Amino acid sequence: MENFDRLSLNQITTEQWSLREAIEGCSRAEVPWIAPWRHKVEELGLKKSKQLIQDAGLKVSSLCRGGMFPASTAAERIKRIEDNKRAVEEAAELGTDVLVLVCGPSPNRDILSARQMVTEGIEQLVPFAESYGVKLGIEPLHPMYAAERSVVVSLDLANTIAEAYRPEQVGVVVDVFHVWWDPDLYNQINRAKGRILGFHVSDWLVPTPDMLKGRGMMGDGVIEISRIRQAVENTGYNGPIEVEIFNDKIWNQSGDETISQMKETYLKHV
Repeated sequence: MENFDRLSLNQITTEQWSLREAIEGCSRAEVPWIAPWRHKVEELGLKKSKQLIQDAGLKVSSLCRGGMFPASTAAERIKRIEDNKRAVEEAAELGTDVLVLVCGPSPNRDILSARQMVTEGIEQLVPFAESYGVKLGIEPLHPMYAAERSVVVSLDLANTIAEAYRPEQVGVVVDVFHVWWDPDLYNQINRAKGRILGFHVSDWLVPTPDMLKGRGMMGDGVIEISRIRQAVENTGYNGPIEVEIFNDKIWNQSGDETISQMKETYLKHV
């Protein structure tokens, strides 16, 4: 039977918890990996975050998030790069070699220019990230997020950007919630062989209760999660599997209950 060796709590799944509480919750539930979010690390402080994670014996699967490259002025784009450099330093300090990139929306109606800004932003960041041993994981988002969160809306686009670099510099993050709909999904997963840096699971609820906070626990929706996992593993990926769920109902229950459900549905549906 599958065990929990690869299971990671993406911290947003227990958004009601501070990082300290999430670390303690993972320890209690014997979940070996955690994926912190930067705003939670900032609340606790970087050094303290690192110390508590290490003391608990947890491993860090990734840091979320860098990206948000497009901006309306050159000065603002430079500021975004500086923030991404800080994210790289934080990832390295916390002991993960994966910084997840949510690439950012267009500042105006020109989506093609925004994609160019993403490409240029990553190009500027790569040498710095490589000097810290941190890989940049481009996470394509579902197309419904194009206007608010990312102009990189397919695994095809993410692969195309990543292929300009060596796999140890830039790769992709496959999140089932964002890619399950794609008619070319399995070709694109195969294309990403050697550069998949993360695998995220949740489910797509029907009807979808909320555009941002409408993800479900695995098995509660329509995604063929285990089939996608198999395809990802067929490329050679055997790293952590992050449960990443944005959902008010889940956020309003106790974190321990969420982790318990997460473990149970992981065994059944992932």
